[in-house]
Amino acid sequence: MKSLFLKALYERGFIHQCTNENALDVVCKDTILPAYIGFDVTADSLHVGSLLSIMMLRHLQKTGHKPIVLLGGATTRIGDPTGKDRSRKVLSDAEIHKNTAGIEKIFKQFLRFGDGKTDAIILNNESWLSDLNYMNFLGKIGRHFSINKMLSFDSVRLRLNRQNPLSFLEFNYMVLQAYDFMELSIRHGVALQMGGSDQWGNIINGVDLCRRLLDRDVYGLTCPLLTTTEGKKMGKSEEGAVWLNKEKTSDLEYWQFWRNTKDDDVVRFLHLFTEVSLEEIKKLASLKGAEINVAKTLLANEVTKLCRGQEAARRAHNVAQATFERGEYDIDLPTVTQTIDNLEKGVGVLSSLVALGFVASHTEARQYIKAGAVKVNNEKVSDQKMILTILHVQDNVIRISFGKKKYGLIKCL
Repeated sequence: MKSLFLKALYERGFIHQCTNENALDVVCKDTILPAYIGFDVTADSLHVGSLLSIMMLRHLQKTGHKPIVLLGGATTRIGDPTGKDRSRKVLSDAEIHKNTAGIEKIFKQFLRFGDGKTDAIILNNESWLSDLNYMNFLGKIGRHFSINKMLSFDSVRLRLNRQNPLSFLEFNYMVLQAYDFMELSIRHGVALQMGGSDQWGNIINGVDLCRRLLDRDVYGLTCPLLTTTEGKKMGKSEEGAVWLNKEKTSDLEYWQFWRNTKDDDVVRFLHLFTEVSLEEIKKLASLKGAEINVAKTLLANEVTKLCRGQEAARRAHNVAQATFERGEYDIDLPTVTQTIDNLEKGVGVLSSLVALGFVASHTEARQYIKAGAVKVNNEKVSDQKMILTILHVQDNVIRISFGKKKYGLIKCL
């Protein structure tokens, strides 16, 4: 590859499929390329599973091109059937707007926004999809889509093979995604759509539509759907999704998720999720045994720095060292306060787990206690009705551990 963009993606392992990569390489080398990735707004944050796509946009900008983030304010109402066994929950307007605001914050950490030629922009397909005239859309766009071909795509075929219903609404998703590509090409000169490998069929539809209706060469590029060496899908931990917004996953939890990376995944993740140089990664790849923890710590620091900032990464590292390596308990751990009077009366362990943010309800707390995942002052809790009292206070705090790597404090006032 001659262009800096494709060269970087190839060297770091991002590319799974690409349409006419030689022609795209020339375009990337000779012009400023506007390219986009779409994100439906099904939650108020993206999780780690979206990080690969976000890093592609970051590399795009760093090599002199223009990244466009397309939020699916309209397509979220339909739901991409790819990889799903059932229809997506219908969200209200208020939920969609709340989710959009939460997701927009993430990209401002990874990309530079502004009015310059290579500054990123965020768009919402609600702008052009919400007011479409149905008859005009069918006549202009729908006639270019073959039902035979649409039935052959994995997103449709696999759902039907499993005899799970596919609504007509969902069946239209790929048509609307193709239309997005065409609109972005017209409005912003977009010549490249990127996404995960499961989006290949949808992207190809957009490439074909632009060629048919605009007589314009555009391109598609996908990254691999990432799994760990254990075969687990990226984005999940033992406690659930690992979110990119700190309101849903704390800086310490986020840092610790990456620090817990399996040995066989560290080098690959350094390539994909950090900007550590290839030369440095090559040196780290030679580490064996306990020394590989150096690479894991670097991974956690660098990924957290990109997503949460340098200071958040530093603090999370320091707290983790104090808590997990030296057995100390740092003031930056999740903390709730209780008065001496309250502790003399007694405070339930279930309500304490909720107050610390480890669980959402007493029911969930009971499940974790039953599984043996909760400790008070390093003693496993077996009684779901356990009451914490002044007798549990040590050095003015009660120490709560949750799962393998979460700690919290109940501070006595």
